[in-house]
Amino acid sequence: MSLPAARSQPLGELIARLSALHPKRIDLGLDRMHRLLARLDHPERLLPPVIHVAGTNGKGSTIAYLRAILEAAGLRVHVYTSPYLVRINECFRLGEKGGGRLADDAELRRVLEHCEQFNAGDPITIFEMETAAAFCLFAEHDADVVLLETGLGGRLDATNVIDRPVATVITPVSMDHTEFLGNTLTAIAGEKAAIFKRDAPVICAEQAPEAMAVIDAQANRMRAPLHAAGQQWHVGVERGRLVYQDERGLMDLAAPRLFGRHQFDNAGLAIATLRAIEAFRIGMAAFEAGIVGAEWPARMQRLVSGALVDQGPKGCEIWLDGGHNAEGGRVAAAALGDLEERVSRPLVVIAGMMANKDASAFLANFAGLTRHIVAVPIPGRDNAMPPDRLADAARALGMRVENAAGVEAALHALSRLAYEVPPRILVTGSLYLVGHVLAINGTPPA
Repeated sequence: MSLPAARSQPLGELIARLSALHPKRIDLGLDRMHRLLARLDHPERLLPPVIHVAGTNGKGSTIAYLRAILEAAGLRVHVYTSPYLVRINECFRLGEKGGGRLADDAELRRVLEHCEQFNAGDPITIFEMETAAAFCLFAEHDADVVLLETGLGGRLDATNVIDRPVATVITPVSMDHTEFLGNTLTAIAGEKAAIFKRDAPVICAEQAPEAMAVIDAQANRMRAPLHAAGQQWHVGVERGRLVYQDERGLMDLAAPRLFGRHQFDNAGLAIATLRAIEAFRIGMAAFEAGIVGAEWPARMQRLVSGALVDQGPKGCEIWLDGGHNAEGGRVAAAALGDLEERVSRPLVVIAGMMANKDASAFLANFAGLTRHIVAVPIPGRDNAMPPDRLADAARALGMRVENAAGVEAALHALSRLAYEVPPRILVTGSLYLVGHVLAINGTPPA
């Protein structure tokens, strides 16, 4: 599949124009997607084997492990994820021998303009347009596998046009995006499980019982072999190492580089996925290299260099985590608890959230670790939560709260406080906020 060369239009201007084609950024449904893909002569049917990933938390990290393991085994891996942190290019990764690369501006302009031409001005969301562009881009580059992340939900998500994935994966399901997916865990799990396809294996993380019941029923309905954590496979931590076991045997692997106990679970899910796909034969060395080498920014990521590192209190640690719901807050708080056991430091949480998030449920996870919250706005996001509202939620939990004009201002204010031990500072509450931090720090994802 070969597309015409791109014009010299700036990528940002093109994205803005495409965003204006639909009045709502999020409008779940597949009719517009099917219409455009038909006009494009179905690039989604020309893709390499697809692993389709849905869930509430841990999708990005699980995909990072999948990619790292597959690349360590010598395979070429296309990856489509969302949202991005700093540049839209992060969403489109092209597989190549020896590792992949992010699509450059010219490549993205070319495929987006191609999709725009065939869409012919009809209403379509920007995510649908980007997803169609990803299919066009991946179809014209040879690879061995595509890792495809759902954007929101699953049943009506623009990615759910893949008829024959080699596997579908469900990361932990929890309460989020209730305005779109339903206000019960059962309803949300049903939306996620709707990506299952007949006979394609389903690999599932550990779930709450009500979510697991839905996933099990849908897998049976689709005659899809189910590989569930705690049933068909197990992952744990022994002497600081990752121990994975299924019916094919046991693997004793080094711990993930990505920090936090939940990363052992995400890594285990990736291992289980690749062992469930009969076409893949991954050796122990590739599993080990992938688990140790996987990188995924803004998930318990420590800033060790950049413009912001020296702006806080001398000797402090600055960590970033894009968690934004109750479960995301729980795993971040657990990771901070592990850090506290290793080296004790006072904790300060700099938080900014989107207006549709449950600030109280998120911040409650940190109530036992700190009483110091700094509420900040999220630059450039009209639907961000006002810091005063975030501060009210923290005060209701008995936390000491201050407002700051931004993360830089918060760090400057903290640098004027007298700490006997340099603090540990977590910037969290939104991927948009931590993406802004990576941008101003000068350390965007590569």
